[in-house]
Amino acid sequence: MTPESGLIDRFGRRIDYLRLSVTDRCDFRCVYCMAEKMTFLPREQVLSIEELYEVGRSFVELGVRRIRLTGGEPLVRRGLLALVQQLGRLPVELSLTTNGSQLAKLAGPLADAGVDRINISLDSLQADRFQRLTRTGDLNQVLRGIDAAREAGIRRIKLNSVILRGRNDDEVLALVEFARERGLDISFIEEMPLGQISEHDRAEQFCSSEQLRARIETRFALLPSTERTGGPSRYFRMADSDSRIGFISPHSRNFCGDCNRVRVTAEGRLLLCLGHEHSVDLRQVLRDPARVPADLQHHIVQAMALKPERHEFRLDDEPQILRFMNMTGG
Repeated sequence: MTPESGLIDRFGRRIDYLRLSVTDRCDFRCVYCMAEKMTFLPREQVLSIEELYEVGRSFVELGVRRIRLTGGEPLVRRGLLALVQQLGRLPVELSLTTNGSQLAKLAGPLADAGVDRINISLDSLQADRFQRLTRTGDLNQVLRGIDAAREAGIRRIKLNSVILRGRNDDEVLALVEFARERGLDISFIEEMPLGQISEHDRAEQFCSSEQLRARIETRFALLPSTERTGGPSRYFRMADSDSRIGFISPHSRNFCGDCNRVRVTAEGRLLLCLGHEHSVDLRQVLRDPARVPADLQHHIVQAMALKPERHEFRLDDEPQILRFMNMTGG
């Protein structure tokens, strides 16, 4: 495999999308993402801004055309704007996933630096419930961040909502209305079984995409959309709105067959699948004083042979992946 041929795994899937985590830290403690009391990586174990850029540049040279910056919460990472400015000069679509807490002050600089798309987590429009789901979050702060992203002219803004039965499933229609009123897209995400969560029963509180779609269709007719974004969302449109409704369904509608993604964690692990531990330590390569420039791309190319055919998420079993989502990279 050469840079000209791109990254292709052993199942013939072309990898053109990198999710690059810049930190495992976050100012929220969302109940489906991490434990209330977390131990974060020592700073020396986290890739530097220079190392993160080198990883991004190497993937672009190997054919990646989309980079999404993730965390943790990427906007709490010191030096992030410098990284965005560097990556923004590459021939790549640059996007970011955030909880929105820092967007009121950073949306404009991010847009100026080349961020094309932003995904913003929003699981409730009720301030007290939002605080319970995030443990530390301020809903009004996030709403101000959403407004700031719109005013900054970010080309595409999408809300991400994880729906849990008995906790926020009664807000599905309100969230759709909120997105429609602001011309935003919204994706509803089935909870992914990463990390040991003791606060709720995942199987008991699971809401499938089809259940949510049926609820939405009591008010809005959903029409299939042929538009693809490179991510796992399956989109629908509405006849009277430009907003799209997406569903990310790791349980009820496996999307592994056309997976085009890999992840690099904040500590430099190249994860080949969200639901497996197959990985390659890129930090070791980056910090090897004897390495030559071609070594990093060589290890990335060789790693494609480790990418599994599919994840093995099961609702009726203990989580097989004990790392939390903040350690995985969005």
